[in-house]
Amino acid sequence: MRKLACPREAYGRYLVKRAAEDERIVALDADLSGSTMSCLLREQYPERHFEMGIGEQNMVAVAAGLALGGKIPFVHSFAVFLTGRAFEQVRQSVALAKANVKLVGSSYGFSDFGDGATHQALEDVAIMRALPNMTVLVPMDPGEVEEAVDLALEIRGPVYIRISRSPMEYLPKEEPGLGPALLQDGKDLVVFANGLMTSLALEAREILAQEGISLRVVNVSCVKPLAKDGIQRLAADVKGVITVEEHSVIGGLGSAVLEALALTPKPTCLIGVEDAFGQSAQSHGELLAHYGLTTEAICERARFLMGRG
Repeated sequence: MRKLACPREAYGRYLVKRAAEDERIVALDADLSGSTMSCLLREQYPERHFEMGIGEQNMVAVAAGLALGGKIPFVHSFAVFLTGRAFEQVRQSVALAKANVKLVGSSYGFSDFGDGATHQALEDVAIMRALPNMTVLVPMDPGEVEEAVDLALEIRGPVYIRISRSPMEYLPKEEPGLGPALLQDGKDLVVFANGLMTSLALEAREILAQEGISLRVVNVSCVKPLAKDGIQRLAADVKGVITVEEHSVIGGLGSAVLEALALTPKPTCLIGVEDAFGQSAQSHGELLAHYGLTTEAICERARFLMGRG
C-alpha cells in the first residue's frame, strides 16, 4: 500500500525539529503561515516567527538583515509570490550578498489548482536557477523535503526549496542525497525527473517494461548546482533522454540537463508546460492531464525515441 503524506506538513514538522536543535533558526511568512505550515514553528517558538503581512519584498529584505545578524531565516510564501513579487530583493539582498537566507516556495506548479494562473508557479525554478550563488532544490517526496532542510542548513548561503501543496508518495531510495540519484536502472532510455513527476516516471517504467522497453529512472532534486558529471554518466550508455518536470520547459530541469549534455548530445524529449500559464480546475490531476504531465506522456515519448511511436 502506498504511503502518502503532505509535503508541507512534513516540512513544517521537520523545521520545528531542527529549530529545537538550533536557536538561530527563525521563520518569516507573508500572511500564509497556515498554508506554508510555518505556523507549526510559530506554535512552538512564537518569539522566532515573524508575520510580515502581504509584503513579500519587505519580508525578504528583513530576512537578509536577520541573516547579517547571525540568524538563519526561513522565508515562506507561495512559490509564485516569493520568486516573482520579491525578485529584486532576492537578487540584490540575498543572492548578490550571499546572505544565509532559505527561501521556501510552497504550492508550486499546478498544486494550487483552484486559484488559477495567478497562484501557479511554472517559472520559479528558471528564475532562481538564473541567480548566481543560489542553490535550487525540488524534493521528490516528503522524505526528501526533510533532506532539503538539512542541506539548506549545511549550506552557508542562499537556498530555494520548492514544495508541492498536494500529497506525495514516499519513494524508495537506496542512498541519501538530492541527486542525481538512480532509482531504477534500465538500458534503453533514461528519464530525469524531480518533484511529483518522479513517481510518474517510475510508473511509466513498469508499463514500458511490459512492452520490452527498459527505462532508467533518475531523480534530480538538486537542479542547481547540477552535478553535470552524474548526468553525463547516467546518460552515456542509453539511446535517448527524457526529462519531466512540473514547470515550464524553458529554464528548468530540462534546460539544465540539455546544458549538461551539450558536448555529448543524445536524442532528447522534454516534458513540461509548453510556454503557457495555468488555469483553475477541480483537481491537481485534471491540470496535469490537460498540460500533458502524465505517465502516458512519458510512455509516448519513450516509444517515439525507440522508433515505436
